[in-house]
Amino acid sequence: MRKKAENTGLKIKKLLDVFYIKPIRHLLNRETYYYAATGGANTVLDILLYFIFYHFVFHQQIADFGFVAISPHIAAFIFVFPITFTTGFLLAKYVTFTNSPLHGRKQLIRYAISVGGSILLNYILLKILVEEYHIYPTPAKMITTVIVVIYSFLIQRFFTFKTGKKQLAKAAVSAEKPKGL
Repeated sequence: MRKKAENTGLKIKKLLDVFYIKPIRHLLNRETYYYAATGGANTVLDILLYFIFYHFVFHQQIADFGFVAISPHIAAFIFVFPITFTTGFLLAKYVTFTNSPLHGRKQLIRYAISVGGSILLNYILLKILVEEYHIYPTPAKMITTVIVVIYSFLIQRFFTFKTGKKQLAKAAVSAEKPKGL
C-alpha cells in the first residue's frame, strides 16, 4: 500500500512538473508549488463533494439519523470531511512534503492537529469579520481563506511534516551523531 502511494505521488509530481515553468519557478519553490497545486485540487474536491452531498445525498433536507437530526449543510460537511482529510494528508505526505524526517503516524497526528487549528481559525475569523466588523460573509470567507491557507502551509511545513530548512538541517545533524553519546 505504501509503495503504491509513493508511486502515485511520483506520478503526480511528474504531472505537476510539466506546469512548473519559468514564471512560476521564480515565484514559488517546488515544495510551495506542490502545496498550492495539491491543496488547490483538494479544495476543489472538497467543494465538489460538498455540493454533491448537500444537493443529491441530503437533498437540502434535515438529515434524520433516528438518534440525531442534522441540518443538510452540516451533514454534508460531516460526511465530506473524512474524505478530503484523507486525500489532503496523502497528497501532503506523498507529493508535497516528501522530505519529512518524521514517521507517518506522527505526521498523521500532527496533520489532524493542524486541520483542527484551521477549522478553529476559520470559525473565529468568520465570527470576527462578519459579526464584529460587519463584512459581508463572502468577502469575509475570502479573507479568511487566504489567512487559513497561509497558516496551513506554515504549520504543515514547520510542524506537521518539518520540512523547513532548519528542521531538515537539524534532522541531518542528529542522524550523523553516533548513538550512545
